[in-house]
Amino acid sequence: MSDPWQECMDHCIEVTKKAGKMIRDALQKDIAIMQKSSPVDLVTETDQRVEQLIISSIKEKYPTHSFIGEESVAAGSPSVLTDDPTWIIDPIDGTTNFVHRFPFVAVSIGFTVKKEIEFGIVYSCIEDKMYTARKGKGAFCNGVPIKVSGQEDITKSLVLTETGFKSNPEHFKTMTANITAILSIPVHGIRSPGSAAVNMCLVACGSADAYYHMGIHCWDMAGGAAIVTEAGGVIMDISGGPFDLMSRRLIVASSRAVAERLVREIIEFDVGRDDQ
Repeated sequence: MSDPWQECMDHCIEVTKKAGKMIRDALQKDIAIMQKSSPVDLVTETDQRVEQLIISSIKEKYPTHSFIGEESVAAGSPSVLTDDPTWIIDPIDGTTNFVHRFPFVAVSIGFTVKKEIEFGIVYSCIEDKMYTARKGKGAFCNGVPIKVSGQEDITKSLVLTETGFKSNPEHFKTMTANITAILSIPVHGIRSPGSAAVNMCLVACGSADAYYHMGIHCWDMAGGAAIVTEAGGVIMDISGGPFDLMSRRLIVASSRAVAERLVREIIEFDVGRDDQ
């Protein structure tokens, strides 16, 4: 009996490879930069071209499926998750990295059915690392199985987050206060590679022990959520409740003990939802 979702995943991997090549080729040329909502919210022609490549290729093969794409949403398309088979696409996760040629740039795609993530693909294309995961079948990097570190002691953990401009000064204060609180536990350190999808994969393969963020989007999280879950990691809301793909916030960790310790330290601020 054929497995339709595996066929979707196999097709997605091939499309993602083409998208990664398009990004690598673009890095050899001048990068045309445009601004979205603020001077630090960037988009490039390559973001738009890569998303068009991915969506057109998938639509040709699966015309009845739904899509949530970062650049499509920026252009006015809705960001609503339904029960339909849905592709959630970030054509370049780490656009600021891409603009500066900082080497953590990923194509991230998650595929949901009945609002559940069926598989995820994250291609860190400058590193040429293809992370893949299918529900119930494990997580892989370039075909080799990966798993989280299993670290349960927060004081022995390397934690990832992202820092950046906040237009709300109170959010700015809270962001820096959270970093201070976590460093003061103490932990081994905090790092900010600049790509949510790559951060999740770094936890999935044991190179980091936790990652937290408020203010990202479903397209940043969907691919990596599948990978970290299948690698044995824990994923939850910043509050400690269940992970919600549309909530714009998450903690992923090597163990529940590490995740719950972060929950106790992190002060929340309102970031809205993708489906509102």
